[in-house]
Amino acid sequence: MAIKYIPYFKDAIQGQALLDNFVRTKRILKYADNNEVKERIERGLPLYETEVTEIVGKESDNLVIRGECISACAYLKENNIKVDLVYIDPPFASGADYAKTVYIRRNPRIEETIKKAEEKLEIEDLKTFEEKMYGDIWNKEAYLNWMYENLMAIKSIMSEIASIYVHLDWHICHYVKILMDEIFGEDNFKNEIIWHYSWGSRIETQWNKKHDTLYMYSKSEKFYFNANEVLEERIISEKTKNRLKYKGAMITDRNKGRGDQEKALPTDVWYIATINGMAMEKVDYSTQKPEALLERIIKASSNKNMIVADFFGGSGVTAKVANDLGRKFIHCDIGINSIETTRDRLKETGASFKIMDIKDGVNLYRNPIQTMDKIKSLIPGLKNEDSVSEFWEGAINDSKLGLVPVYVPNLMDSSTKLLDIVLINKVINLAIPELPDEIKKVIIYYIDIIDKKEINDFIKENLGREIEIELRDLKEILSETVVDDVLEYRILNNEIVIDSFVSDRIIRKINEYNEKMKAQFIVKGGKTKFIEISEEGLELIEMVSLDCTSDKGIWHSDEEIKINKLGYTIENGIKTKKFWDGKIKFLKRPLRIKIRNISGDEIIFNVI
Repeated sequence: MAIKYIPYFKDAIQGQALLDNFVRTKRILKYADNNEVKERIERGLPLYETEVTEIVGKESDNLVIRGECISACAYLKENNIKVDLVYIDPPFASGADYAKTVYIRRNPRIEETIKKAEEKLEIEDLKTFEEKMYGDIWNKEAYLNWMYENLMAIKSIMSEIASIYVHLDWHICHYVKILMDEIFGEDNFKNEIIWHYSWGSRIETQWNKKHDTLYMYSKSEKFYFNANEVLEERIISEKTKNRLKYKGAMITDRNKGRGDQEKALPTDVWYIATINGMAMEKVDYSTQKPEALLERIIKASSNKNMIVADFFGGSGVTAKVANDLGRKFIHCDIGINSIETTRDRLKETGASFKIMDIKDGVNLYRNPIQTMDKIKSLIPGLKNEDSVSEFWEGAINDSKLGLVPVYVPNLMDSSTKLLDIVLINKVINLAIPELPDEIKKVIIYYIDIIDKKEINDFIKENLGREIEIELRDLKEILSETVVDDVLEYRILNNEIVIDSFVSDRIIRKINEYNEKMKAQFIVKGGKTKFIEISEEGLELIEMVSLDCTSDKGIWHSDEEIKINKLGYTIENGIKTKKFWDGKIKFLKRPLRIKIRNISGDEIIFNVI
């Protein structure tokens, strides 16, 4: 559980997610769980133990943090770290699932594969399957309370000259705008920025959606902003003199008749192209944003050596651009794919940073949605049950007790991770009364618990019917589910030769994919391409890293080879046109080997 709870601010919090100071909106924005948010905020930010897992480059204050936004803010606040600019691109409450395309690498042991790789292959020729990264599926009440809590946490670690840009779209932006008025103050609202792009829907029954919205707020009236860093060039010609150009993006000039100038002040409507499939900066991350967008924000709202933070960091574009522009950066995300993508992206640019893991006790597969997908198979006997409400994940049929409903916290919603009085009160007064009278027991799984004795005392005092509530720690189940990958290797002179690699998790995923393909084959009666893995299994490896410095603790990647989806190697951050041969060279004998498989799981082996 959390070490302690750190107050958001010195003074008591006034107002909450239901927006008490907006009397006219109470009937519209009075959400069911607002009291739960207030209780958590009054308790404070949950501070967990943290572990530095790797140092890349020189010793640096730059951070890449795996963990949730509020936990990362707790760490920063405890260590008196203030940030000067925040950009966040949180989930949009769009109802969409986001998936990562996993590419099977080429097997370096098969000569024919190498020869074929030397030919120019289309990307469609590569064998792939998809894995969910996260689900942007929320009801409005849960989403807004979650956003409120995160925005409050972020505000608590912003410096007095800081500003924040919140990137949203039409699904939820109008609601979040009201939340931000409440949290930062209406007077600190600076801009509604429209990012216009050509990519998107193509329909004839309504106006096509071709923009996102960014809200800019400051922490105080002293916020930093330098328009001269993003002046827009005026093109001098008869045909184009009334247009502005920024980085190749044309924007209409509405100041006609004022004379031609070489530079013009920036506007709040930006045309910046989205990332196409051929872009050099593309890193195959489904929600990746263009560097030009972040460059504009960081140049205008920060100076060199200021700290730029992104708490839903995704592809790492904020950290990468901040580093390019001489700023310090903090990247935070809960998904391991985000951390690895950002780590590799920054390493290729020569950045220095620490990677930290927030030890909240949850052993996720690679991200919360994959764990949630697995939970039903992890809890023995758990099945869907129509006779219980959506509050329950399902039920177990017990031979003596009959039906036993089971509650499981939603790992994609940090507000459900902590079992506290608010949650157990909801169980007792809302969830249990809806159950049939014959139910004699319920099981409540938790990830973190505020005080088990306090919870049990509350249950005894408030439970109004004959029913047993059993509390179980979900972490005990999750920690037993990981099956380690298996590596066989040899050391010959100054190189390690990988003989074979087995990843049970990936093989199971491939088998699931092949089963789906079989079904399609039967239905369509046509040819179906199955994924087949060689006996060596080397095509399941994405990266090999050697630590020649230490046999425990913080990882030092003294030698490293990453294999991209086309089979080319990136050696110690430098891209090459060489194909991997299943080996990695070293100057000093390695003490540990780290293997990252193509789904992003990493495992460390001590060299014997």
